[in-house]
This record gives sequence, structure tokens and C-alpha cells, in this order.
Amino acid sequence: MDQAQTLREWVGASEPITARPPKVIAVTSGKGGVGKTNVVANLAVALSGLGQRVVVLDADLGLGNLDILFGIVHPYTLEDVLLGHKTLSDILVPGPCGIQILPAGSGGGAPAALTSEQQLGLLAEVDRWDIDLDVLLIDTGAGISPNVLYFNTVAQDIVVVASTDPTSLTDAYAMMKVLSQRHGETRFKLLVNMVRTESEAREVFRKLSVAADEFLDISIDYVGAIPDDDYLRRAVGRQRAVVELYPRARSSAAFVHLARAIGQWPTAELPKGSAQFMLRRFMGRDADRQALA
Repeated sequence: MDQAQTLREWVGASEPITARPPKVIAVTSGKGGVGKTNVVANLAVALSGLGQRVVVLDADLGLGNLDILFGIVHPYTLEDVLLGHKTLSDILVPGPCGIQILPAGSGGGAPAALTSEQQLGLLAEVDRWDIDLDVLLIDTGAGISPNVLYFNTVAQDIVVVASTDPTSLTDAYAMMKVLSQRHGETRFKLLVNMVRTESEAREVFRKLSVAADEFLDISIDYVGAIPDDDYLRRAVGRQRAVVELYPRARSSAAFVHLARAIGQWPTAELPKGSAQFMLRRFMGRDADRQALA
């Protein structure tokens, strides 16, 4: 029995979820140290366990570490695609439990901001990409650099990961403010990571919501909390997803719960902005007809 089949049994999904137009989800954070990449890794595995075909794009150019988290060795990265040396299919590598990964480089040599030509080239490459998938998860870098902002704007849903650390709240707010004021983003989803209790997570959501209601024209949806447990740290040390290694851990249950919820999120029918126009092939033929109407 392979990893993916075993995981589906752990999470209670013996059959794949009915195919729908793929979701493009950016997972981001205002600062480092909130466990964002670990969230992406475990969410990808949990979604795969539910029968979803998942591709993870490590968009932390120059500082990507999703491959390290999974202990994966790869010859090429997203930087090779940006340079025009490789295609997305060339750099795609298999990950655990059936997920697939588009790795980023970790040498720090990527540009701080993609040029317009690089942005268009990457979107054109995505548009040509012949792959069947249900969810594309984008693991952005942390902070508000041009690259981080760009990869958030090409997603249909933006999940902001925060912790109970006061600086995390401040930086999460700054991230949403910049995306709102500079790029017209109005809807965000908040995931609170590394919490001791659900009430702690709800308090983080309350504080951000109050500030957003008073100073920003945006909406924030609370999508859950991931408890900080010993099993999560053990899994990181073994370069495995906690969902795969310790499926009965509290953190694993939280990731599976979030993965199930994502399956119920509506898929946008149309690209929300010009940066997404070339991603419309992921939205289905109906979206194409509406976009051209």
C-alpha cells in the first residue's frame, strides 16, 4: 500500500473528492518564524489524503526551504524557469503522499523583485502547463517584498498565517494593509499557528478584525488554528509531515479539518485581476467564455 493510500485511510477518505476547477491558494505571513512553510507542507499532505491532486509552488525565491522540510533533493528550481532554462514540468519533483513540488532555490541569488517580463513569462509558463490538479498551494516568502506581494496577487485565496506573538499581529496587519491599498485585495483568510488554546487564536482574530474594521476596507475570515504540540516538532526533526507521521496528533487533526474546509471553499469563476488572466485555464472553460464575453 503506497503512502497516499495509507494517508487517505488515516483521514477517512477512501475515494478521491469529485473533481472541480482547481483552487489557487497563497499561504503567506507578515513575518518569518510563524511556521508558514510547515503549515503549507502539512496542508498539502492532508489535502492529498483527502484525494486531492496537490502541487506546491515554493515561491520563497532564493530562500526556499520546503524541499529541506521534506528532505527532497532536486536538480532544478523555479529560478531555472525564470531564466528560461527549464519549464515547470522540468522542475516538478514528487513529494510525500502523492503531492508534487515546484522547488525554489535556497542560495539567495534570486532577484528581490521579478521584472515585468519575468512575471509575464512565469504566468505564460503556467498557462502552457499541461497538468491535472485540484489545488495549487503557493508558499510565499514572509514580509512585504515585491515578490511576496506578487505571488499573493496571483492567487484566488490568500491565507495569512499569524501567531500569538504581538509582532506577528502587527506584521500580519501590515501585510493585509499593503495588499489592500496597493493591489486592491479585499478578502483574506486568517490561520493562527502554534497556539495553546482555541481562545488564544480567537483573540488574535478579534484584534486583527477590530483594526481592519476601523482602518481598512477588507474582510477577514477565520479559518482555524493549529495547536503547538510536541508531535509537530518531532515531525520537523524527522523531515516528515506530522499528518503523515503522527496522524492522531492534535496538530494533525487541525490540518485535516482545515483541508476538509478548503474543499468547501467556492472556486472563483473569473480571474480577480490582470495578473491572474493567464491563470484562467485553471478556472475552467466557463470562466474563459465569461472572460471573453
